[in-house]
Amino acid sequence: MKSVKLWLSGVLVSWVIVCFPSIAAAEGYGAAGAQNEVDKVLTLESMLSYALEDEYLARGEYQEVIRTFGGQKPFTNIIKTEERHISWLEPLFERYDFALPVDRGVESAVMPASYAETFAVGVAAEIANIEMYERFLKQDLPSDVRDVFIRLHDASENHLAAFQKWQNKF
Repeated sequence: MKSVKLWLSGVLVSWVIVCFPSIAAAEGYGAAGAQNEVDKVLTLESMLSYALEDEYLARGEYQEVIRTFGGQKPFTNIIKTEERHISWLEPLFERYDFALPVDRGVESAVMPASYAETFAVGVAAEIANIEMYERFLKQDLPSDVRDVFIRLHDASENHLAAFQKWQNKF
């Protein structure tokens, strides 16, 4: 069952990239960048950077959705949690003396033609985010980083459920 779910998520992510080519521009950024890395070359700094970039990307996409289609749920709620996720990650950069990555969230945002299509982008982004955190959680991590990654993973599960619920309404 898990392999079918993984295959379906890969198909969905591929569909979003084909239908919304601007997401391909972000392939070295956030979860897409992490997906390109081999596990043995992941470092604490690179994992934290990919995580923060992905949170920047989510916030940027939701900002653009709100700017384009107006302040509607679930984006008005989820964007607030993206701010919180960023605030969980930023102190880890200071603690481990890493430079914060550049916030390219808005410029890398995927903007579909209709409000209904935004949910497919949200679903694909959350699936990629969940997979990224599951992969990171298999690594040897300091407990504070592990705790934040677990909270971020769980939040992404909630966001995925919200996007799927809204997607089914259209």
